[in-house]
Amino acid sequence: LLLLGEEDGAPIWRMLEEEEIKKVSHAMVQLGSLEADVVEHLIIDFVSRLSASGGITSSFERTEALLLKIFPPEQVSVIMAEVKGASGRRVWASLTQIDPEILASFLRNEYPQTVAVILSRVRSDYAARVLTILPEDFAIDVLNRMLRMETVQKEALRHIEEILRVEFVSTIAQTTRRDAHELLADVFNAFDRQTEIRFLTALDQANRGSAKKIRQLMFTFDDLMKLDAGSVQTLMRSVDRDVLARALKGASDPVRAFFFANMSSRAAKNMQDEMGSLGPIRLKEVDEAQSKMTDLAKELAERGEIMIAKNSAEEELVY
Repeated sequence: LLLLGEEDGAPIWRMLEEEEIKKVSHAMVQLGSLEADVVEHLIIDFVSRLSASGGITSSFERTEALLLKIFPPEQVSVIMAEVKGASGRRVWASLTQIDPEILASFLRNEYPQTVAVILSRVRSDYAARVLTILPEDFAIDVLNRMLRMETVQKEALRHIEEILRVEFVSTIAQTTRRDAHELLADVFNAFDRQTEIRFLTALDQANRGSAKKIRQLMFTFDDLMKLDAGSVQTLMRSVDRDVLARALKGASDPVRAFFFANMSSRAAKNMQDEMGSLGPIRLKEVDEAQSKMTDLAKELAERGEIMIAKNSAEEELVY
């Protein structure tokens, strides 16, 4: 790699894992000064080995068999377990790079339980987009299975990872297990308003207790009414006026009244005029503006600039 230099060596460097890069770099700095005949011998030896074998085909089993000839079985078992884990961690990270339409098309032909496992391990906003594309009855079945999901056996998860790797990605990843209700609350937060209402209504009929718990865990635009006066004023100072106007234009009367009450009379009048000047706007624009405000509120809470209270004065949830 040192001889190949930047241009020819870069494609190879990019294929290495971070730990491999560290090991190669460490070996490289230890090389010191090499005589020309040593370098020539190494190159000839490497090329002759490669050409004599007619190329190299690698696999998990072949690598494991090779290592068993060199290292004790116990050591090989630990090494290969770590390799499997790293391979698993990459697939889930790579999966969300796929167009949700393509993944949804593939998942339509899978068992709902398999789909539930897959969507519980990807980003919540990505899972929401895929669920929106899937047939509604099928999506509701998947949601219920995500709620009831127990720990997935390692072999079953590995089988799913291998299917995804073959179908979509060349690298595999794995994420930590989360509470099903928390995960679905994030998924529902990522839905647009109409999809959220439709799926929650359907879930109410199938599993009222879980639907109620998801609602409690969700953070919606209406929850901003639970902010104290200082927090809501901090939020309004931080948000773009046009975003605030669009968010309030589609808000309920109580929510509008809450925000206006936390403005001066003049500021409230100016905001009402600005909302009126917008004219008719699409519900999608309202949803986007309200989503921006809730996301901003979470960011401010994370930085400790505001406090978000959920459900009751005794139970506060800070994002």
